[in-house]
Amino acid sequence: MMRKAFALTAAVAAGTVAFTGVAAADKIGTPAPCTRTGDVSGPDFDVRLCGVSDVDQQRAGLHRDGNAYCGPASLYNVLHYWGHVKGAPVGWLTTKVKELDPRDQADYTVVTNSIWRIGVDAGYDGKTTMTNLQTAWNVATKPARDAYWETDVGNVNSATSPDFSGELARKLDAGPVQLVYGRYSAGPQAGSLQRGGGHIVTVVAAKGSFGGDTVQLKLADPGRAADKSDPDHLYTQSDYQSLDVTLTRRTVNEYRPVTDDEDTEVDESLQPGTYRTVERWELTGPQYVGTTRQMVETFNWFTLRAPGGHSGH
Repeated sequence: MMRKAFALTAAVAAGTVAFTGVAAADKIGTPAPCTRTGDVSGPDFDVRLCGVSDVDQQRAGLHRDGNAYCGPASLYNVLHYWGHVKGAPVGWLTTKVKELDPRDQADYTVVTNSIWRIGVDAGYDGKTTMTNLQTAWNVATKPARDAYWETDVGNVNSATSPDFSGELARKLDAGPVQLVYGRYSAGPQAGSLQRGGGHIVTVVAAKGSFGGDTVQLKLADPGRAADKSDPDHLYTQSDYQSLDVTLTRRTVNEYRPVTDDEDTEVDESLQPGTYRTVERWELTGPQYVGTTRQMVETFNWFTLRAPGGHSGH
């Protein structure tokens, strides 16, 4: 097998060097056993995708060892599905995602650089946003559009969706979605909550009822690698895992502080914050126990249609 690796040089950072290499085998993701389901026709839904990768975000070579690369890593999982399962020519320059196996150590550096490239296209500045990750999707799917595939991308917000979990199930039936939750703690007023950072994961399965108040999900979470205690974990891919969580509909009194505008002489952060009543979905699960409450806010959805109108092979 030819080993594929290259350094993150200044030329690569400038976007002038192509990614190269072909994996020895087309090994797709999702821990076995996995049976594809797609029931969204009745009052209940049951959707499960197979072939979604579960890449680690914490990697040597990324800023802060990838501590804030959950957005790019979770988008790589989405692209992996479309490349490996549907055969879409997604990627960058000479690198095609369907030619890479994240579990093959020979591909580790190229996968890391692909996650880095997604971060560049998403305007990574210590974090990424859901809107900018849609831009990164459009960049990575340009080779598919050049081959006459049709692509689409969008976002659903729990604050405005009449059936957030039902929409998630329908979009998931077409392909993996990116889901973001905020970490909320007590706000200034009794009963209020204030966001203090967040995290982005890939959803691979959803089970519940349309119009319901709870939904069961399975996640590929780039921040919860099973090998974190291994001293070499920044240089290897951990075993894939699907994490079980429950989302429960909540009505939240959300406190939103005012941030300072650095382009003005006035310190706006001294002004009082605002409160709003908003619908969120609280995420709970064995791997998600801490001092904050995880509130799901939005998800990005993605579709690709091969020439001829179908969604790949």
